Amino acid sequence: MSNKFRILWLTGMSGSGKSTLAIYAQKICEKYKYKVRVIDGDDVRKKDEKKLGFGYDDVLKNNMRIAKFCLTLKNEGINIVIVPVISPYEEVREKVKKLLSPFLCLIYIRASIKSLKERDTKGLYLAMDRGEIDDLIGYSNINPYDEPQDPSVVIETGNNTPLDDSKKQLFQYMKYFVIKQ
Repeated sequence: MSNKFRILWLTGMSGSGKSTLAIYAQKICEKYKYKVRVIDGDDVRKKDEKKLGFGYDDVLKNNMRIAKFCLTLKNEGINIVIVPVISPYEEVREKVKKLLSPFLCLIYIRASIKSLKERDTKGLYLAMDRGEIDDLIGYSNINPYDEPQDPSVVIETGNNTPLDDSKKQLFQYMKYFVIKQ
């Protein structure tokens, strides 16, 4: 085990597999005896007394709050922080990168709209298609998802990619850039 501090920031659209892969990454870290913490964007959002929306300003506020919290964990002896969060705007991700550099590993969890609609674990894509919501990030005209311009790695989870293949790809990345022995 190393004392090296890393933040794995998993970005991708709703239902792309961020939380699933975050749990897998956590298990890898624990296997290699790292002190690890997962900070789920949804959990942070729920704890805020003022309900944040999904527009640019609220996403910026939520993402920067998470980023600052990640840095406090370094002083608490945590080696690896894993953050599964949509983080849809390139400009916001750039601000996060500036704050968290050199610790940040930006991991883009990519899935096609078709595969996201097939999975739809939260029913959001169906709700969008029915007109029940109009602001689903990356699927609505009013709330885009900017594909990351310079991620550390892209993990494909859509287009019939088996989960095991996505996990293997994440493990290979982590083996060389996170859990070096």
